[in-house]
Amino acid sequence: MVGWQEWCVLPKLHIPAIKAKIDTGAKTSVLHAWDVVPFHRHGEQFVHFIVHPLQRNDEVIVRCSAKVVDKRSIMSSIGHKQMRYVIRTPLLLGEMSWEIEVTLTNRDAMTFRMLLGRDALKGHSIVDPQKSLCQGKLSKGELIQLYIPE
Repeated sequence: MVGWQEWCVLPKLHIPAIKAKIDTGAKTSVLHAWDVVPFHRHGEQFVHFIVHPLQRNDEVIVRCSAKVVDKRSIMSSIGHKQMRYVIRTPLLLGEMSWEIEVTLTNRDAMTFRMLLGRDALKGHSIVDPQKSLCQGKLSKGELIQLYIPE
């Protein structure tokens, strides 16, 4: 069971906590990413990108790299089409773990740094839109310790 928002972990991207909006209206999941730079390694396409994983906080920065699995035209929530890189990464949600596809785009204007769409949730979760943070809550202090360990 998941609520309309949940804390997630993206271990392969070294993101120990990111609050995602559970969005069954969105087919594809999306992660806030900026300074997305494609590169090739051993004949395969990858991307470097930067994530600000915490809402309303531009000081915490996570530098990521991932293999590109696709590049797709995605319709945004305001009806604009945009070509986005697609990566595949493990997701931890509470005690559950599975691999998801995520598109990368700048979400600075949006409240949530990540959306979990219905493709990522299919077969893994039941959504109760009246609930929130069913898989656990994190305090500001816990978040700071995750990103700035002593």
